[in-house]
Amino acid sequence: MTMLSRILGLARDVVTASYFGASGSADAFFVAFKIPNFLRRLFAEGAFSQAFVPVLSEYRSQRDLAAVQQLVNRVAGTLGSSLILLSLLAVLAAPVLAALFAPGFYLEQSERYDLVVEMLRITFPYLLLISLTAFAGAILNSYERFAVPAFTPVLLNLSLIGSAILLSPLFDPPVLALAWGVLIAGGLQLLFQMPFLLRLRLLPKPVLDRRDPGVRRILKLMVPALFGVSVVQLNLLLDTILASTLQTGSVSWLYYSDRLSELPLGVFGIAIATVILPSLSRRHAEQSADQFAHTLDWAVRMVLLIGLPAALALLLLAEPMIITLFHYGALTDRDVMMAAMSLRAYACGLLAFMLIKVLATGYFSRQDTRTPVKIGIQAALANMVFNLALIGPFKHVGLAAATSMSAYLNAGLLLYGLLKLKVFSWQSGWGLMLLRLLLANGAMVGVLLWLSAESDQWLAWGLWSRAAQMTLLVAAGVSVYGLVLVLCGLRLRHLKARA
Repeated sequence: MTMLSRILGLARDVVTASYFGASGSADAFFVAFKIPNFLRRLFAEGAFSQAFVPVLSEYRSQRDLAAVQQLVNRVAGTLGSSLILLSLLAVLAAPVLAALFAPGFYLEQSERYDLVVEMLRITFPYLLLISLTAFAGAILNSYERFAVPAFTPVLLNLSLIGSAILLSPLFDPPVLALAWGVLIAGGLQLLFQMPFLLRLRLLPKPVLDRRDPGVRRILKLMVPALFGVSVVQLNLLLDTILASTLQTGSVSWLYYSDRLSELPLGVFGIAIATVILPSLSRRHAEQSADQFAHTLDWAVRMVLLIGLPAALALLLLAEPMIITLFHYGALTDRDVMMAAMSLRAYACGLLAFMLIKVLATGYFSRQDTRTPVKIGIQAALANMVFNLALIGPFKHVGLAAATSMSAYLNAGLLLYGLLKLKVFSWQSGWGLMLLRLLLANGAMVGVLLWLSAESDQWLAWGLWSRAAQMTLLVAAGVSVYGLVLVLCGLRLRHLKARA
């Protein structure tokens, strides 16, 4: 389901690039959408889910359904009331938020700034709707109903595609249709999950009670988690702020390249972290240290197995991928080359982005949100230093490179902490695993270099020629990678976590 969502996400970006390119209006929409989207990842999918799921898993293991329902009701009331207040304040303070998150637009007092303010007032209530959607999804994930929450982003992508194609002719400027598409999607995503909660007999009946012990524990865990789990998002948002001070198109170039690097991160990194969180939380509650370490080790292996070839493919095929997906309509040849440069910088950090998702889960499942916060602050400070050092000589590419560098610092410190706590340990078979990865990735890189054409040829081809050539490259790369792994002795049983 996550794969379907990400493929439609790419389709959404193809449509957006075709209709709006890397124009000033596109820059304005990406900023207006990124602010509530950033807060969604921070509060909903990030800090809230990582604090809520372990507590809910503990209630499920040790208490009856009535106690679980009571916790759900009180969390729904507390979360909902807080988000309504935040959304109202944000709508009123839209000019301030736009100046804060896009200072370059504000200083130039251009049409882009006015557009950000107008669209922010439309898109910000999406935070309320999508956060409640994430709340519902966290409940379903805790009960091993992973498919429904993973499917809901499909509705956002379909809504934005439909808005760009059907509604944009009705608005002036046309980009306003995308803002309304975001708001419509939030309502659809929330309503979609309600029947599945009803089937679990856990449909929330909101009760405002911040003194409830479960609610207080979740709030206590949330505060440090705001920094710990979302440092990558903070870094990406800082990129947007600094990119707004660069030439027109910089925000869009970073957006398109980030979206491609998000594909393997979302399909595999976030999916693996989502699946192991309830399992690790139960292992911790049951004091099963061996199973806890084994599950975490399995997750790290899966990240390397998928993340390493994905990162190498993005590095080698940056221009062909952007040309094939986005080089239609309003997106120019120069936009392709500029976005490809930042894509390579993000690709260098892909493995770290994925490892952060998995390793942070090792802390949150133990209800330890303080340690990741310390690490997150260190990484965020490092990112600021890297940004300031690299933005001068390398412009938007330097911002992407700084994000990747700080991500490796973050992942390394998370891993060191888990090893020091002795809750994570390397299981047997790592030497053979690394040898297999080395041989398989080497073979894949060789095939891709042999088959791929020059960028000028990709630009000259039409849609179907590009699609056919990209399909050939993907099929050849995946086939060679998988074949070498099999020849080196990797079997399906090696990919399964111990029950």
